[in-house]
Amino acid sequence: MPRVAARARLIAGIALVTTLPALPVHADDLRSALLSAYRTNPTLQAARENQRANDENVPIEKADGRPAVSAQAQHVEYLQKSANSFTSPDRVFSANVSLSVPIYQGGGVRNAVKAAETRVDAGQADLRGTESSVFSQVVQAYMDVLMTEAVVGLNRSSVEVLRVNLDATSDRYEIGELTRTDVAQSEARLALARGDARTAEANLVAARERYVQLVGKAPGVLEQPPLLPGIPVTPEEAVAVALENNPDLIAARERAKAAGYDVRVAGSSRLPRLEVFSQGAYQNYFDTLGGSGGSAAFAQTEKTAQAGVRASIPIFQGGRPAALRRQAQARAGAAMENEIAAERDVIAQVRSAYSSWKAANEIIASTQSAVDAARLSLEGVRAENSVGNRTVLDILDAERELLSAQVQLVTAKRNAYVAGFSLLAAMGKAEARDLGLDGGPLYDPDVNYRRVRGKWFDWDDDPAHGPQSTRTVDTPVQDGSIQAK
Repeated sequence: MPRVAARARLIAGIALVTTLPALPVHADDLRSALLSAYRTNPTLQAARENQRANDENVPIEKADGRPAVSAQAQHVEYLQKSANSFTSPDRVFSANVSLSVPIYQGGGVRNAVKAAETRVDAGQADLRGTESSVFSQVVQAYMDVLMTEAVVGLNRSSVEVLRVNLDATSDRYEIGELTRTDVAQSEARLALARGDARTAEANLVAARERYVQLVGKAPGVLEQPPLLPGIPVTPEEAVAVALENNPDLIAARERAKAAGYDVRVAGSSRLPRLEVFSQGAYQNYFDTLGGSGGSAAFAQTEKTAQAGVRASIPIFQGGRPAALRRQAQARAGAAMENEIAAERDVIAQVRSAYSSWKAANEIIASTQSAVDAARLSLEGVRAENSVGNRTVLDILDAERELLSAQVQLVTAKRNAYVAGFSLLAAMGKAEARDLGLDGGPLYDPDVNYRRVRGKWFDWDDDPAHGPQSTRTVDTPVQDGSIQAK
């Protein structure tokens, strides 16, 4: 009877390695995680605010080419007058209004506006890059939770199998079939397995907290992610797509163009400037001009007006304009070099991600074969042990090989998906518009730019901005528990 009971425990332990109870539960999917991050992630929201600030550089630069109107008013009381001044007033009120209209500024304003507009395009590309980066981090966090949950489940199943194995080994030791060494070996493997399970639980906690940080809410039971669309057949095809669509490369190109406009702006300070101006003034002496008894001989109010054209022609500015232009040229050169550096970086990213994705998929196939072989090997070792051809240590080794192969398999699946998404991100194909996040209208940075680029009124303010992202202080502390799917 003890031998029959021991074998029954072993059979039950084998089943635990490959099966888990299934309960119907509500699951979260990758799309909902990405959509939550799209709406509430503070890094992405901050990038949008920074781009809105970048939009304002266009009306700021346009302001230098628009008319300027100013007014001044003052009231003066002459508390102590000169003893030789017989006609000076006791008080005076004066006001003046001036208008200036720039006609020509050496092309400085025009080119400054073009540079600002080009940097808006660069900023919008940067925003795309931030969005893609956040999504890549969310996908990695999502897959890390799935992977660590699977590893925790495998380790817990291994602990249970080893516990059943220890009971069976102890029973066989009691009837004299095994030695104390066999029991000690089983106890050691069980202790190690419990330590590995605890480490896996700690890793699961870290993965879930990272998920909370990026997505803004705790993960539920996560579904397996959908297949990645649009993976190219060859790395050359992936590079070609990336060179046209990668947002970091587009931003570098636009900044190089903007730097070219900066050179023209710097050179404009050596050219003439022309403006039309007009000024009007009003003064009121309150019947005090002319002194005592003489005020009737003087006009107590007066108005003046003037208009004209003013030309300003720089002759010598101490070499400053040339230095500014040389400086702008050097920065334009740096921007061109940065564009090439960005291109190199994109090519390296794409080729590396493609290689990682392809290798991970090949590893999945080979590791799946290893899992199948290790499972078959474990069954064979157990059967041979039952007839005395294998030792308990052989069983323990076979169980550990199976667990190792299973962990490698779930890790390879995680790596393949993350590498594939990283490849799409490097190609510029991992943004909300590419992923079908249709939970409402997508954010369009061009809407704000079109709204503000033509504004000119000095008091045309926006309401104060409040935070759009969600806080995570109220989310529960994560643990290493897992739910059946």
